[in-house]
Amino acid sequence: MTRLKTPTDQETSVSITQAIHAKAVELGKHAVRMTTEAGSGHPSTALALSHIIAELMYRQMRYDPADPWNPANDRLVLSIGHAVPIVYAAYADLGGTVGIDRDHARALTVGDLSALRELSSVLDGHPNPAEGFPFFDAATGSLGQGLSVGAGLALAARLDGIDKRIFVIAGDGESREGQVWEAADFIVDHGLTNVGLIFSCNRHGQAAPVSPQQYPESIAAKATAFGWRVVDVDGHNPEELSAAFEQIGKGDRPVAVVARTVKGWGIDSIQAKNYHGKPIPPDNLAEACSELDATGQRLGAVPSGDMVPARPPDLPRREAGGAIRIGAFEGALGRVGLESALEKKKLATRVAYGAALVALGDADPRIVSVDGDVSNSTFAEFFAKHHEDRFFECKIAEQNMITVAAGLAAAGRIPFASSFAKFIARAMDQIDMASISRANVKVVGSHAGVSLGADGPSQMSLADVAYFRSMTRANTGTGGIACHVFQPSDAIAAYRCTELMANVDGLCYMRTHRPAVRFIYPFDERFELRGCKQLRRGKHLTFVSCGVMLHEVLEVAEKLALDGIQAGVFDAYTFPLDPAPILDNARAAGGVILTVEDNYIGGLHAELAEAAAEAGDVRVHGITVGRIPKSGKTARDVFGHVGVGPAHILEKARALANR
Repeated sequence: MTRLKTPTDQETSVSITQAIHAKAVELGKHAVRMTTEAGSGHPSTALALSHIIAELMYRQMRYDPADPWNPANDRLVLSIGHAVPIVYAAYADLGGTVGIDRDHARALTVGDLSALRELSSVLDGHPNPAEGFPFFDAATGSLGQGLSVGAGLALAARLDGIDKRIFVIAGDGESREGQVWEAADFIVDHGLTNVGLIFSCNRHGQAAPVSPQQYPESIAAKATAFGWRVVDVDGHNPEELSAAFEQIGKGDRPVAVVARTVKGWGIDSIQAKNYHGKPIPPDNLAEACSELDATGQRLGAVPSGDMVPARPPDLPRREAGGAIRIGAFEGALGRVGLESALEKKKLATRVAYGAALVALGDADPRIVSVDGDVSNSTFAEFFAKHHEDRFFECKIAEQNMITVAAGLAAAGRIPFASSFAKFIARAMDQIDMASISRANVKVVGSHAGVSLGADGPSQMSLADVAYFRSMTRANTGTGGIACHVFQPSDAIAAYRCTELMANVDGLCYMRTHRPAVRFIYPFDERFELRGCKQLRRGKHLTFVSCGVMLHEVLEVAEKLALDGIQAGVFDAYTFPLDPAPILDNARAAGGVILTVEDNYIGGLHAELAEAAAEAGDVRVHGITVGRIPKSGKTARDVFGHVGVGPAHILEKARALANR
């Protein structure tokens, strides 16, 4: 077997530099061939990473390709996801394991590369572990998110006491994304020096060259200003790459490697054109591979059979735990000093969420919390006080917060990410990417709807229900639900819905509210997925509501009763919702449903209207927020202004009951 030697070794055996050049050429040819066969892809961007991937995956990273689930493995996050063919090529060359889990695992072969982007293939167009490529931890491709994933992985490694490095590769063009710098701040804040950020600086975007603000010198200056130690290298020089990567994980600052690369490296004929996202035509494939071979010859490339990564310790994979159960509602409130609420029988759902989060943290060490500088409003501060080592402050950077949560989830943690529901809207793309990864992330949006009154519309989340509900009708591909949504109406419901979220394997969203509201349910009430609760019976009309608006509906139902109108009331606290109990009740009560909610259309009204349309024998009317709100001194003021106040509900209900 040929022995590799260091560049300073004067023996006549194959040098590391020669071997890395040869491996870069080999991987580059695979990347070119597979994208040509697929008829789509990004060979030029992949070629820019040829030496970086060869150095990382064969020499720097300590991991077991046969066991990508080993927690001790170093991790690679490809933020510049469209360059993934070069990683697929290396992983196939190493015979890395693919499959959605250990029961479906097999070794990837070079022959599998020809199936790139096919429906039956684990080699998706952009990285996605959920489709059977567990070498990666999260789906990427929407640029700018990879460094946040790396931060989450690093936090989990610290909690688990595992000494490993996380390498993140980003493009120079994507460095324009603000989330990159949100994550850079966060990593310095939390001292995550085991994260290494590698910028591939090829100076080309999709439509045109990058701005001078994304030139290597500018990126280096920015990273330095953010508190990173910067190393500037030739991205196709194995010796410089090796020396730079060796610094990652050492010292008291994270390391950013600014690697000057060539888009389309090794194939001169595509470097003068914009070849972004364009596979090489089949008729030109042989010529392109010949150019790569010639490039390797000029560099003195010599293949070596010794190119295998170092293995880490064999640590057992964190296994999924059983059901997480939290204790009595009364005890949880006592733990956080809220005994007085039990006497008053009144508490905001956001506060009950904080108490439930502490109880979950007591019950299971996998529970972690991230928050966006509003923990004293979301009441995640309770968790920060009682489980300080598992609370991570993200400051005002919601996009980074959600993706950090996705990284934590990939490492086996159960993260609850909380902020104002309105601010979470900034991270909808990040939530989409988490759902593509099938990440086990729990998102909690406080101060939802219009009930916060005086703060005005910039603080009011009104489109969130429609957005999250849209995912409740999609499955994960393995029979699960893409997202579960919860809208508790009182503190007991919020407490138990938080427990439900922790036991769902996948994305969840819960809406909590600012105002303190009276208890509706007994302390021991239980809740379930797809469930609803009937609170009143009636023969003239059926109300369906949830969240803070349920309290308004119950008051209206009392007033209607004085007029001899008996209205039934349901609490539809979750999506997807089993509509059968509500529809059955409505059939016996005049065949009419009136929904009331504090959000724009697309939520509860849509859920039941769609079900009723299929059934064909029930009519559904809806009251939703009908205009853009403004500030009002009280919640009731704003309710009236946007058309969901008691007067509107009463008028509509009387008209329907007397139709």
